[in-house]
Amino acid sequence: MSSDKLPRPAAGVPVDFDPPAAPASPATRTPRERPLAGKHLVLCVSGSIAAYKSIVLLRLLLKHGAQVSVVITASAEKFVQTSTFSALTGEPTHSDMFGQPGEPHIDLAKKADAVLIVPATADTLARVAHGLANDLISALVLAARCPILIAPAMHPAMWEHPRTQHNVLILQSQTNITLVGPVAGEVASGEYGVGRMAEPEEIFDALSECVTPSDLARRHIVVSAGPTREPLDPVRYLSNRSSGKMGFALAQRAAQRGAKVTLVSGPVEQRTPRGVERINVVTALEMQEALSAVFGPTLEHADALIMAAAVADYRVEDPAPEKLKRNEQTLRLELTPNPDILAGLGARRTGKSPVLVGFALETASETELIGLARHKLIKKRVDMIVANRSEALDSNENAALLVSVRDCVTLGIRSKTALADDILNWVAQKLAALESDEATE
Repeated sequence: MSSDKLPRPAAGVPVDFDPPAAPASPATRTPRERPLAGKHLVLCVSGSIAAYKSIVLLRLLLKHGAQVSVVITASAEKFVQTSTFSALTGEPTHSDMFGQPGEPHIDLAKKADAVLIVPATADTLARVAHGLANDLISALVLAARCPILIAPAMHPAMWEHPRTQHNVLILQSQTNITLVGPVAGEVASGEYGVGRMAEPEEIFDALSECVTPSDLARRHIVVSAGPTREPLDPVRYLSNRSSGKMGFALAQRAAQRGAKVTLVSGPVEQRTPRGVERINVVTALEMQEALSAVFGPTLEHADALIMAAAVADYRVEDPAPEKLKRNEQTLRLELTPNPDILAGLGARRTGKSPVLVGFALETASETELIGLARHKLIKKRVDMIVANRSEALDSNENAALLVSVRDCVTLGIRSKTALADDILNWVAQKLAALESDEATE
């Protein structure tokens, strides 16, 4: 990351700036690309048929930079082989309290940044809830002082049993224990009910909350995401290629960093991040209405807006009530401009709050990108513009510039999750500065 001081332009005048630095190669990406780098996790696998999903979770943890030790029960070995875990982690899989020198439960507990029990059977829940220590998992939990995530998996009848629910209440009363799931769904028997293990992605999200500093606690962050669709007739619409990935990454990371998050999303096929309130919209006018309702008439109901949505610039004023029929004549559409939602909020803002962040997705060259972003910054009266090029569409990676009134920070290629953290770091610093200014007035 590099930071260059830029001259302040005259109001309303776009300025040419030096081109940004070349994007970083994969070999030079920052540590934030791997948010679990340096974290040592212990993954405990108990004897449920859902044990195969623990391999998916393990790959996620390793992909994001974690060092993982695996503990497996004898019953879990009936479903998954220890050699599979050892091949992935590059170290022996632990299964016995007495199968190696020293005290494995103490050694693992001392170096663990978090312990995950995935899946956790009814028997495992009972052992942990009542402080038993007659196997490696239960002894490890007693010795650990780090966050412990438990993902139950069992038949719905077992989950609903009063004794299991009593054990759940005991676990939920422990400040360092988080239960993830179970969820409603089809279980191994083919029956449907609550007892199915949460998906590995949801467990990963919960872990990220536990190991991420809560620097956005007490903040209300609003994020818009995805495209809008502007109808031409009952079956056709105008839209764009936005996948919503950037906005959903921002919402997810903001929630994991402790914020209350409201996500206003156009139509996309993205999973709602854990702990995020999602409002679905379709058109630009619906998005404008939803954001106005979230912020309130004086914009005081949220601390910041990150406008990552790709809002359609135009719409058909009066969509056809029936499907437009094909014929040999040229079809001409009369389009009317949609409201500029972010500029409207910028014009309504009377002070420095809420913090407003916009996006500028351009097809222009990198040399022109900063000038276009600066022009948009001034026109919309916002605090920062995230400038990027059209290659970011449909991709899991992005390279961007963070352009504010005084600075331009050049960011090389990174995952959208890592870019979300860069943007949220800027927002967190801006909010802290505003709070400090208010305290001295």
